[in-house]
Amino acid sequence: MKNNKMKNTITPTVEIEKYDLVVIGGGPSGYAGAMRAVDFGKKVLIVEKDKIGGAGIYNGALWSKAMWEFSQKVMVRRNAEQEYFKGVTFEEMMHDVNGAIFDRKLQMTLHMSLLQSETINKNLHYEKGRAEMIDKNHVRIFKTNGEKIVETDFILLATGSSPRYLNNIPIDENIIVTSNGIGNWQEFPESLVILGAGVIGCEFATIFSNIGKTKVYLIDKGDRILPFEDEDVAKMVTENLEANGVTIHKNSSLVRMEIKENQVEYELQYTDGRTEILHVQKALVSVGREPNVKNIGLENVGVELTPRDSVKDFDTQTTIPNIYVAGDLTAEMSLVTVGEREARHAVRKMFGGYIDTLKYRNLCTIMFLNPEVAVVGMSEQEAASKGISVKVAKIDYSCIARAIAMRKTKGFFKIIVTNDSEMKILGMRAIGEHASSAIGAVQLLIYMGKGIDELAHMIYPHPSIIEGIQECVRMLLNKSIYKPAIFRDKLKCYTCENGVCTPIQYL
Repeated sequence: MKNNKMKNTITPTVEIEKYDLVVIGGGPSGYAGAMRAVDFGKKVLIVEKDKIGGAGIYNGALWSKAMWEFSQKVMVRRNAEQEYFKGVTFEEMMHDVNGAIFDRKLQMTLHMSLLQSETINKNLHYEKGRAEMIDKNHVRIFKTNGEKIVETDFILLATGSSPRYLNNIPIDENIIVTSNGIGNWQEFPESLVILGAGVIGCEFATIFSNIGKTKVYLIDKGDRILPFEDEDVAKMVTENLEANGVTIHKNSSLVRMEIKENQVEYELQYTDGRTEILHVQKALVSVGREPNVKNIGLENVGVELTPRDSVKDFDTQTTIPNIYVAGDLTAEMSLVTVGEREARHAVRKMFGGYIDTLKYRNLCTIMFLNPEVAVVGMSEQEAASKGISVKVAKIDYSCIARAIAMRKTKGFFKIIVTNDSEMKILGMRAIGEHASSAIGAVQLLIYMGKGIDELAHMIYPHPSIIEGIQECVRMLLNKSIYKPAIFRDKLKCYTCENGVCTPIQYL
């Protein structure tokens, strides 16, 4: 008790620096919040204990997506050259990935450095070190050469998250790894088991199976992967993974996972009572992420946590009025764009006066699978769980001219609207080539609470993938060029109510 009391006592030997805002964490959320505070002409300090950019660059979104892009190029070469393809090395992949990381890191650090040195605005400041709140207006910064205390009017917590560890699995970040440990490898493993069949697990299954040097196993406790998504999306992703050589252990639970003779032995039990013991070279544990809430002083100031150890907040404001939170520390989706939006919103609340609460209804997600998946708004199964009656239109990529031209006709668009005369857009699911580029207009209309008329009457570029969106809404309006009653395996238009789906008979 004596040491803790001394630690939290403010006894500076020099004058304390004063800021309008101290941002704890220099990842995407913290960086975005700091830059928004600069817009208001406020004196702001970013404190980051490791690297500017955080998991948004290192071992996170940019890192894994650069890896996915590399694997897509390799897969194209494999398919084109077949037996002539000699393969690539792990070193080649990491060289490409690290190049992307370097470009983004340089961009962010150079921007911040020049902004600090500009004579027109010297309000931005940066400290490398671990920050801990002493009270609601003072932050202690632990640096390699000592420590310092700063005073602030507001605090923005943006410390991000880390991969979740399981107590019964000996994760050494070499043989059994989280996503943080993949970069420690020197070569592609001959075999790899992935625990966790959510988005991240499926993304890494896609990456390693695309490259073709690793036999991939995926442990799925349910009867299908991506359980939070509609069955038709999960079915297409499953078919493509299995076609790429991935073995999915469906309806299985992990009994144990151990390191034996520098390899992984794991035992599964299936819902039908069977057990199975398998051996692979490496294992990836992908069971979610945990908010970084330790050692930042939450207990010193009384900031409350939720039962899931995220920071309790209302519209980014914590239980302490001048302390705000953004990014993976909140209970919302762990997405870079969500964290950035929350941070900017929080700073606007601090310095910009009244503002409407932040809306999450038009959240979109891209899943870098094979093919890529993009979703926005409500899914069919979510609508059913909430008892919402919907109309749905679905078009196969094989009916879209651009997909035919690219010879990439695996995929579909699906638009979900209210089952009434307004037909307000509730959600969209896109799976296939260019899926991530197709959902922007729908996302905007969901945000605005609009119906489908705007989409139906636009003149779309031709040939383009997004023409498929127009045909979806035309089906809902009984104005489509191709009639779903004729191409029943390619075009679908139906209503769903109380768990019962009924085709719409326009002809």
